[in-house]
Amino acid sequence: MGKEIMVLGGGVIGLSAAFELKKRGFHVTVLEKNKCGGQASGAAAGMLAPLSEIGEDPDDFFKLSLESLRLFADWQNEIKKVSDEDFEYKESGSLHVVYHEADLLALQTRLAWQSQWGVTARLLSAEQVKEKEPELSDQIIAAMYYPEESHVYAPGYVKALETACRQLGVEIYENLGQVELIEVNNNVLLKSGQGQQFEGDELVICSGAWAKELEDFFALSIPIYPIRGQICAYELDQKRIGHIVYSSQGYVVPKANGTLVNGASEDIAGFQTDVTEKGIARLTNWNHHIFPFLKELKPFHTWAGLRPATQDGYPFIGQLKQARNVIFAAGHYRNGILLSPITAKIVGDLVGGKPTLVPIDRFSPERFS
Repeated sequence: MGKEIMVLGGGVIGLSAAFELKKRGFHVTVLEKNKCGGQASGAAAGMLAPLSEIGEDPDDFFKLSLESLRLFADWQNEIKKVSDEDFEYKESGSLHVVYHEADLLALQTRLAWQSQWGVTARLLSAEQVKEKEPELSDQIIAAMYYPEESHVYAPGYVKALETACRQLGVEIYENLGQVELIEVNNNVLLKSGQGQQFEGDELVICSGAWAKELEDFFALSIPIYPIRGQICAYELDQKRIGHIVYSSQGYVVPKANGTLVNGASEDIAGFQTDVTEKGIARLTNWNHHIFPFLKELKPFHTWAGLRPATQDGYPFIGQLKQARNVIFAAGHYRNGILLSPITAKIVGDLVGGKPTLVPIDRFSPERFS
């Protein structure tokens, strides 16, 4: 096809877009200011759980998330095959637990509308919940069981994605420092902090919260902000947990390496990724209401990552009307891992001039301008 595509940002969205574009026959270059997967991507808990998280209505974001969940099994298989690297992908199912009778109506309402979209789900009694996870708290009175929901080990997934891109011939430049956008009219021209110049036909912007730095260049309002998410992990020892467990306070995810990941507390801290005592305490103060044994344990590992949140909670995905050779794919907040397959397919369709798999008008990068 001959087109030279520049991908700005080497996180999970940038690498996924690069992988899909290269498969479709385009020449692809990824430009990353630091290391690939070094921010939100590698620090994520890896949950693929839109059914637990989206409880209100089947809007375009729900359709986007559901489509991506259903793409993931084949997508991750392809990444493993091309990269020749393995990583944990577990179709574990999830339990969205509740503690009060008043919460049952919300679960029943959710079950009604989600079932219209072919979602497999079951409302479980307290006894049925305990059958699935005996270690769960006796305070839990019911749970929605979603057998479709899954999780991946995010660092392994992102590493394999990068390897798969390199195997296909994607050019990846890391540690470039601040990458400046010089020109997008006739072609795309970018310049790294070290003075290197990169030129292409089209640009895909996947720089997460750093996409806001392009507001002046495009004369657009790009309200994407970094939200620090803090996470901790426990060693399970002899405990056997099989499902993602989600509650109104957060989630826990069992990993194949024998750990239980607990997340995530969130706060606004600019681009700081340090872990705070207060942030981890927000997790440790409630997690024993899911699994009582956690009250006696201390996390063996804590970390933080930046989530690129938009003003309205929806990602920026789409072409600019003012510059049709520029595509945004940024602002995925907590859902970068989940939305990586569908975003990659959409970017591939946009570059190839094809209709997208799902509607994307709601995610227009120009909607705030």
